[in-house]
Amino acid sequence: MYAAGLVARLRERFPGATFYGCAGPKLQAQGVEPVIDAGSLSVVGLAEVVVHLPRIYGQYRKLLRYARAHQPTVAILTDNPDFHLRLARHLKRLGIPVFYLVAPQVWAWRQGRVKTIRKLVDKLFCLFPFEEPWFRERGVNATYIGHPLASMVHTSLSATAFRAAHGLPEQGLLLALLPGSRPGEALRHLPILLDTVERLRQRWPDAAFLLATPKGFAEKGVFANFQERIDALSIKVIENEAWDAIGHASLALAASGTVTMEAAVLGTPMVTFYRVTALSWWAGRRLVKVPYLSMVNLIAGRLIVPELIQNDMTAERLAAATTELLASESRLAQMRADLAAVRASLTFAGSGNDPLEIAASAIAASLEQFQNVRETMN
Repeated sequence: MYAAGLVARLRERFPGATFYGCAGPKLQAQGVEPVIDAGSLSVVGLAEVVVHLPRIYGQYRKLLRYARAHQPTVAILTDNPDFHLRLARHLKRLGIPVFYLVAPQVWAWRQGRVKTIRKLVDKLFCLFPFEEPWFRERGVNATYIGHPLASMVHTSLSATAFRAAHGLPEQGLLLALLPGSRPGEALRHLPILLDTVERLRQRWPDAAFLLATPKGFAEKGVFANFQERIDALSIKVIENEAWDAIGHASLALAASGTVTMEAAVLGTPMVTFYRVTALSWWAGRRLVKVPYLSMVNLIAGRLIVPELIQNDMTAERLAAATTELLASESRLAQMRADLAAVRASLTFAGSGNDPLEIAASAIAASLEQFQNVRETMN
C-alpha cells in the first residue's frame, strides 16, 4: 500500500518512467510489472519460513536475474528485510542507488543488520519518530517522514450506514475480531478468538461480532474448518472493509501488527494478541530487544493497550481483558486519549505533510545528484 502510493507520486515527477519488481495487487494497479508476486513471500515466523525457503529463494533468483537483465535507474525496497537486504547487496554491485521505504525494525531484534543497512542503503525512510535518531547514531542516512496511516486511514461509511449495510443492530456493543491478514496467523488465532466470543456472549448476549478480513480471504479456505462455529456464534464475516469495521467498533481484538496502528489512528480501544509456533517463539524471544511487542505501546513508550502474546493468549485472558475494559468507561476514555497521542506523534513535524510525498521528493532530489555525479565522472 505504501509502495503503491510512492509509485503514484513518482509518476507525477517522472511520467515516462517504468516500474517493475515484487508487486502485489496495489502495486500492479499502479502499473508496476510483477516480475514476482508479493503474495509468494508472505510467511510469518522463523520456523514457518524454513519450509518455504526453496520457493522464496527461487523467487529471489528470478527477480535478481531480471534486475541484471533490465538494470534499473534506482531500486526502492519496501519492508521484508531478509529478502531485500540480500537483493540490495547485488544491486549495489551493479551501481544502482538503493532507497528503503519502511525501515527494518532492527532496533527491536537482530541489531547487527544495521551494519548491512549502513553499507547498502543510500537513504532509509523511517515511519516512526524514534527511528531516525536510532539509525543516524549508527551511521545510517535515515530520514523520518511520518507514518502514511496517520492521514490514510479513515472510515468510508457513517456508523448508521455501516450497521445497516451489514444487517447489524442500530445500537449496542460491536466488537471487531482481527485475526491477522495472513492465512497462517489467522489459522493460529481463530480457534482462540472463537472460544473468546463464546465467553463474551455469556456476559453480553446481544453484542454484535464482526470478523474483518482482507479481500479474497474466504477463497483461500482459511475459514473452512471454522465456518460452522462462526455461523453458530452469529459472527458476521466482512471482507475488505477493515477500516469501517474497526472505526465503528466499540472495541477491537487485534492481532499485533499494522492493524493495531490502524485502530490507533481510528481511535478504537483494543486488546492485542499474537501467537507463533513454539519453536519460533523460543528462538525469537532470544533475539527481541524491546519491552513491548505491540507497535502502539512501543511508540507510546509504555503499556497503553493490553498485550496477550503466545502463552498469554488464551480465551480466558482475552475475555477477561475485554470485559475489564468494557466495564470501565474511564479506562476506555483514557485509552482513546492515549491512542490520539500516538496518532499525533506519527505526523511529521506536527504538520499535515504527506509522508509519501516527502519520500518521493527525496528520491527525486537524490536521483538528480546521482545523475550529476555520473555526468562528472564521464
